[in-house]
This record gives sequence, structure tokens and C-alpha cells, in this order.
Amino acid sequence: MIRARDIQKEYHDGDGSLVRVLDALSLEVEQGDFVAVVGPSGSGKSTLLHLLGGLDVHYKGDVEVGGVKLRGLSDRELARFRNSHVGFVFQSFHLIPNLSAVENVLMPSHFGPVSTEGRKRAEAMLDRVGLLSKKDRAPVRLSGGERQRVAIARALFTGPKLLLCDEPTGNLDAATGAGVIQLFHELHREGLTVLAVTHEERMSSAARRVLRLKEGKLVEEPVRPAPGGAS
Repeated sequence: MIRARDIQKEYHDGDGSLVRVLDALSLEVEQGDFVAVVGPSGSGKSTLLHLLGGLDVHYKGDVEVGGVKLRGLSDRELARFRNSHVGFVFQSFHLIPNLSAVENVLMPSHFGPVSTEGRKRAEAMLDRVGLLSKKDRAPVRLSGGERQRVAIARALFTGPKLLLCDEPTGNLDAATGAGVIQLFHELHREGLTVLAVTHEERMSSAARRVLRLKEGKLVEEPVRPAPGGAS
């Protein structure tokens, strides 16, 4: 599913010095895997996620996702790749405040006419995450966990092969976060490939593989059983 080779990413710090955040990094993730990338804030986890999702193209090396080589794709081709291959889930949800839950899920179809089938699919995705009964509520009338579930439903709307998650439980309390993690488990069991970057043990404990980002490279770590025996 993911093949990244010799990835190098640099940027200029505030004082003008050059910082290498990813250094000859390589990564392979098989179809249907559940991988957590851990490390402290500033270690480059989100940067890596953006490269894998085609959101950042300024790097050296090669990235292939779902058989698509990202190097050299135009902006339009990258947008098509993201829409058909990848779903994104972020810490801050990124919901549109003045749209209902179901309208937020429909956002990936924003640039085309909203069909009856599209709305039915959006409702089916909300049903999948347990929120169909709240489809007409605005985000302000939803809890943090419910907002994240709407964001997950939106990420699933286009039927992606890969779910990329950036600190998906970072804004949630323990109980709410556990429910979202259980949802990731279910999606993984259904065959979806999940890659989550996180600094939280509760999220990394849920994954099948844990990779630590350290000094610009990934190091495999032993996986500890999730609390409560989830697998």
C-alpha cells in the first residue's frame, strides 16, 4: 500500500538555519495493516503524513501509495489521487461550522452536484460511525467525540484505500478517545489500511505495528497489548 524510499525533507528555521526533519527515511506498509508512528512534537510525524498523502511535494526521494507514484504529479493529479485513494482525519476535526453533520460528510463531493445517491452514501457513512440520528446537527451541537466521528465519516465518503490520521485522539478525553480507537479497530478489521501519527500511548497500543520517528528515521518498536485486551 505504501512504499517510501530515501525520503529527505528540509526546511529553514526561524534563524535561517537548515533543519533536516526527515533523513533518508524509508517505510513500507502493507494493504490492511494498522500502523502507528510515534514521537514527540516536532519530530516530523505530521510532515511525514503530509508527504504520504500528497499534501506536500517538496521533498527528495520517492513515495508510492496504492500503486500511484506521487513524484511528478500535477496539482490536479494529486487532488484526484487524494480523492480516490486517501482519507484524512485530523486532531482538530476541520468541520465547517455552518453545515450539518451530513453536509460535512458530503464535502468531498463539494465541486460537483450533490446527488440523491451522494446524500444516501453520506448518511450510510454516518450510520457506520453511529451518528445517523444526528445527521442534521451542526458541529456546535455535537460532542468532541461525535465531531471526530463525523470527520471519520467524511474521510470514508470516497471509499479510500488508506486512512491517514494526525493525532486523531489528541483533543478527546480518555473515554471518548477509546471509542474512536475502537472504531479504527473495526475499520481495520474490515480491510482498511490505517496509519496514525500520535504521541499518545493509548493510540499506539491499538496498532499492529509501532514505528518511532527518531532523528529523521523510523525504528520499529515492539507492540504492547492494548488496555482491556483489544486487538
